Amino acid sequence: AAFERRVLRSAAEHHYLRVRLELPDGAARPSAALFKQLVVTALRELHGEVGAALPVDVLTYEEKTMSAILRVISSGFVKLWSALTLLGFYQNRRCAFRVLQTSPFLLALSGNSRELVLD
Repeated sequence: AAFERRVLRSAAEHHYLRVRLELPDGAARPSAALFKQLVVTALRELHGEVGAALPVDVLTYEEKTMSAILRVISSGFVKLWSALTLLGFYQNRRCAFRVLQTSPFLLALSGNSRELVLD
């Protein structure tokens, strides 16, 4: 019996990421427009102008928790994740993006079993 390796790639056009921006206490919370600019800046710093041209959409943004759901074309998924992970400063202050969930399906981000509270 011969061994055959098969690697299947997702046929999804987009990938979705649930991310949270973490800033030190007392730091100003960015608006939705500044949050998007920060994502583009992260892409530009790591991947140059080609990375900054990657189409990324902020589908939802909650300013209170600084969390968002981002949509990116599947071919740019790894570029976006790496750029967000390696970003370290916002307005000359330390910051960090935390990627909380990823999925090729938006519906999969609607709930998180880790945050489920049972009565």
